Amino acid sequence: MAFSMRNLSVLAYANGFTLWHYKAGATPLAAISEPGFFSSAADMMATGDMMMVSAEDGAGMLCVAPSAGQMLRLA
Repeated sequence: MAFSMRNLSVLAYANGFTLWHYKAGATPLAAISEPGFFSSAADMMATGDMMMVSAEDGAGMLCVAPSAGQMLRLA
C-alpha cells in the first residue's frame, strides 16, 4: 500500500519536536519502514521527530533520520 497523508496526524508538538501517529491500515510494518515511504510528507518532518505507527501486523516507533524524511525503526 502507498502512503496516505490523511492517515498521518500530529499527537504533540513542542520546541521544534513533533510526535506523529500514522495509521497504516492494511500496510505491513516492513513496507512502512522502507526508504522513501514518507517522502511526500518529508517537508513537514524534522530530524529527530518520532512517529508511532499502527499497522495490520503490529505497531512500532520510528525516528526521522537526517536524510529528507527517511525513517529509522526503533522498536
